[in-house]
Amino acid sequence: QVQLVESGGGLVQAGGSLRLACAASGRTFSIYDMGWFRQVPGKERESVATITLSGDSTYYTDSVKGRFTISKDNAANTVYMHMDSLKPEDTAVYYCAARSVNSAQYNYWGQGTQVTVSS
Repeated sequence: QVQLVESGGGLVQAGGSLRLACAASGRTFSIYDMGWFRQVPGKERESVATITLSGDSTYYTDSVKGRFTISKDNAANTVYMHMDSLKPEDTAVYYCAARSVNSAQYNYWGQGTQVTVSS
């Protein structure tokens, strides 16, 4: 099993910045990639950014390209997402997720952290 603990959410004004962190523990050797997803009430959860743990392959959804940066610290089993130029539409609960090497789906999830961007 893998446990994920998120931190770093909060309230920020539009144009501001936040950094989210996700610390993984447990069977971290089994993780292929990790990512950040977000969800607002009434909408489906969407993938925001992902990163492979071996190598540096990243993915960003179009709406955050150029504003969000995902990074990792393999020694600390931690993935970060630095969010700049935040917009009110970035307001959501952000979830960290991890996918095992033998899984097609993200099979480990954190508890979620609220990000609120005021206009």
